[in-house]
Amino acid sequence: MISKLPKIGTTIFTTMSALAKEHNAINLSQGFPDFECDSRLKELATKHIVDGANQYAPMIGTLQLRECIFNIIKNCYNASYDVNDEITITAGATQAVYTCIATIINAGDEVIVFEPAYDCYVPAIEVHGGKAIPIQLIAPFFKIDWEMVKSKITKKTKCIIVNTPHNPSATILSKDDLLELQKIVIANNLYLISDEVYEHMVFDEHTHESVSKYPELKERSFIISSFGKTIHTTGWKIGYVLACKKLTSEFRKIHQYLVFCVNNALQLAIADYLNNQKNYLNVKAFYEEKRNFFVKKISNSKFKILESKGTYFQLLDYSTITDEKDTAFAIRLIKEKKLASIPLSVFYSSNVNQKLLRFCFAKKEETLLKAAEIICSI
Repeated sequence: MISKLPKIGTTIFTTMSALAKEHNAINLSQGFPDFECDSRLKELATKHIVDGANQYAPMIGTLQLRECIFNIIKNCYNASYDVNDEITITAGATQAVYTCIATIINAGDEVIVFEPAYDCYVPAIEVHGGKAIPIQLIAPFFKIDWEMVKSKITKKTKCIIVNTPHNPSATILSKDDLLELQKIVIANNLYLISDEVYEHMVFDEHTHESVSKYPELKERSFIISSFGKTIHTTGWKIGYVLACKKLTSEFRKIHQYLVFCVNNALQLAIADYLNNQKNYLNVKAFYEEKRNFFVKKISNSKFKILESKGTYFQLLDYSTITDEKDTAFAIRLIKEKKLASIPLSVFYSSNVNQKLLRFCFAKKEETLLKAAEIICSI
């Protein structure tokens, strides 16, 4: 067999979590909570299972959840998507990303990807015969140079992928960024895939600039989000895609043959739960408090703390501690200090070692305190 992805192996998240388990280390590597979701949400899931919502859901998602999403987008961004023709429920954000790419990318197409990039983007592009064109963003600000973006566009360019709030850098795109992006997309007749799974985790005085807020850009875009991040249920793997009717129609042609539909009872439970606005509006304060707690506890360490404007990740610069490559240092931290993180270089296609590690603070306070004690001891 000739592999379609010969360079792809086990993801860094699986590798580091396995190492953490092997060495009984505190796991701040993979981005999942170590605390339970709201008991009310569990009760709602149980109720819908007991009530019989155990057969196929509609291919496009339950009406209740699509209506809930409509209300969230209207409430947060004053934007509107048709419940029947422009909102689709997916089996998590990764499936949504893959399906969006499958919808628009043909052999020979080029896709601009900003690195550090979440690891599912490039393989999905390559498996469909496309070519990822990486643009490297550098610490500490990871700012996009829009003139460089323009210089990378060719006749083969089909799409740009953005991620805001950004995993792994914990930065966000500004209104000025979105306006520049809109100009470029429209001027070059491009598509946009906007990964916004951390949309409800934007901290301090900052706000999330969703693509849905920009009407001209919205018409050429797929917007992806995930309930797993918002309601602390990453294992439920339920997300959604927003797109205009024409794009959604093509998206669903592929979606129906990848998963057909998503867990029925859990969709209904999420809809019931998120009809209470505080259950998504309060996420910002919840994670901001965790970020502040973690940062305060490590403030006297030898690590330099980069600003986390969004997501539930914190980057730490270890350049004053060791000259080791980030991958080597991360592995040594697991084995010697019993603390797992993710080295930033793995999010780049080329060897970019900025001596940065990514830590997830979506953890119980006691977990963060133990991790902070280790960090301060280094």
